[in-house]
Amino acid sequence: MTKNKIWLMRTKGVGVVSAEDAINYGLSGPCIRGSGVRWDVRKSEPYSSYDEMDFLVPVGENGDVYDRYLVRLEEMRQSNEIVRQAMDNLPEGEYIADIPDVALPKKENLKQSMESLIHHFKVVTGGICPPAGEVYACVEAPKGELGYYIVSDGSKNPYRIKIRPPSFVNLEVLEKMVVGSLLADVVAVIGSLDIVLGEIDR
Repeated sequence: MTKNKIWLMRTKGVGVVSAEDAINYGLSGPCIRGSGVRWDVRKSEPYSSYDEMDFLVPVGENGDVYDRYLVRLEEMRQSNEIVRQAMDNLPEGEYIADIPDVALPKKENLKQSMESLIHHFKVVTGGICPPAGEVYACVEAPKGELGYYIVSDGSKNPYRIKIRPPSFVNLEVLEKMVVGSLLADVVAVIGSLDIVLGEIDR
């Protein structure tokens, strides 16, 4: 499909967003990378073990539907490489941290240990009580930066929580991308933004 004449006609030069506009609108994921901006949370602000992984961040040149398509194709290849590296370097041993106030005890211990049963009950009914303060944490989700801003007053319920969904933010640029285009192009442009309506219906 990448070299198909009809596909090229329907995607090249359609739904163009410049690098400057992509940054100003706060785009992320393949939408900003399609415009030539090399922004990927896994590289820019590494978390988990991404700083130990060797992978490329593909970017486009023209910021059109075709570039966003090519970026997604290459990202699938890069994801395969990340999975291979993770599997090759998977450490032996426990995979759940032993943190009594946060992690549940092992299921097999519940039938044998009263302490484990009490621990389980306290975590499930009492919840996790983070210290008072605020934090913003984000991950590179398939559609872009998925962020959580949480304010804690020290209780188990957050004082405030704000979720930054990539689809909601990426869709804001739609009008700018389709002004002066054919009505049929709107479908291709929305498809290249790869939105999830559940993230947008707020």
